[in-house]
Amino acid sequence: MTQSTLQASELIRALRERLGLSQEKLAVRLGVSFQTVNRWEKGRVTPSPMAIKPIELQLRQMGDRGADLLEVYFRD
Repeated sequence: MTQSTLQASELIRALRERLGLSQEKLAVRLGVSFQTVNRWEKGRVTPSPMAIKPIELQLRQMGDRGADLLEVYFRD
């Protein structure tokens, strides 16, 4: 497993837990399937650049609750 896969899986889990959502509900919010969120969290696949955009948007909309994750995963 690569470092980026580990980081992506940690990011997805942290986002989901902070939002208080199940994998199914996060999938709906991000416009992907439950299986996709499950694979991301298990580190089987890494979100595509297109899938990263709504993840970043969710973090930005969270304000202070998502600021640390933005800093770690989306440094400009």
